[in-house]
Amino acid sequence: MTTLPTPPPAPRFAAGTFTPAPGRGSLGKMLRTHAKIEASLTLRHGEQILLTLLIPLALLIGLSLLDILPSSQLGSASKVDWITPRILALAVMSSAFTGQAIALGFDRRYGVLKRLSATALPRWLLVAGRVTAALVVVALQAVILGAVAALLGWSPSPGGILGAIPFLIAGTFAFGALGLLLGGALRAEAVLALANIVWFVLLLAGGILLAPSTMPSGVATIVELLPSGALAEGLRSVLLDGSFGWGPFAVLVGWGVVAGALASKTTKLT
Repeated sequence: MTTLPTPPPAPRFAAGTFTPAPGRGSLGKMLRTHAKIEASLTLRHGEQILLTLLIPLALLIGLSLLDILPSSQLGSASKVDWITPRILALAVMSSAFTGQAIALGFDRRYGVLKRLSATALPRWLLVAGRVTAALVVVALQAVILGAVAALLGWSPSPGGILGAIPFLIAGTFAFGALGLLLGGALRAEAVLALANIVWFVLLLAGGILLAPSTMPSGVATIVELLPSGALAEGLRSVLLDGSFGWGPFAVLVGWGVVAGALASKTTKLT
């Protein structure tokens, strides 16, 4: 004798009785909300503003007005035309790498990530939200630094500003992923010390203040493969010479992809 299947019970409540319907929000909305919060926290933090804006502004004005840079590096370019692309690279490194690494390290220490992990946010979206927030901060930095540089006499190549946008995005992606990789793996105190040390080393010897063309050939090749050297040289090429450097751009994308994949898998919640 064949037994007919039992029909499913009728729903207790009609569809639409409860509004809004419970469930996880869309990934796009979660990403926008998370990025907005991270960007606002960065812009309200005094030490972050010092690192991401005041120090680059001071270097831009000082190096443009004072006779500090060797003429062998400048070539036929004016001081402000030569230094502005490199200060933009420094600003990206400051906000996307150093600032993000330190913020993430202390968020882990205070249990912020542990609490966020109890929400519907996937781990990859935690990484993407912070990198997106860094893009917002970098955009503000670029506008302010560019305006000050223009007052100092900066005159980028025609079309150079549009060509610089992909480099700023790729640089933020690369440095942001590296910052998350560092901040998500070590203790907060170690992140604070190491992130600042790396910032100083890359500023002085990573292709930002000292051009790779002035270094020995072997050292220059290594520096050009660093994200700092690739970003500084890429911005210099497009803003000063008007040529888009696909090599530096590929280096930045490579760093971002590898570091981002590692960060999404290795970031610790506590």
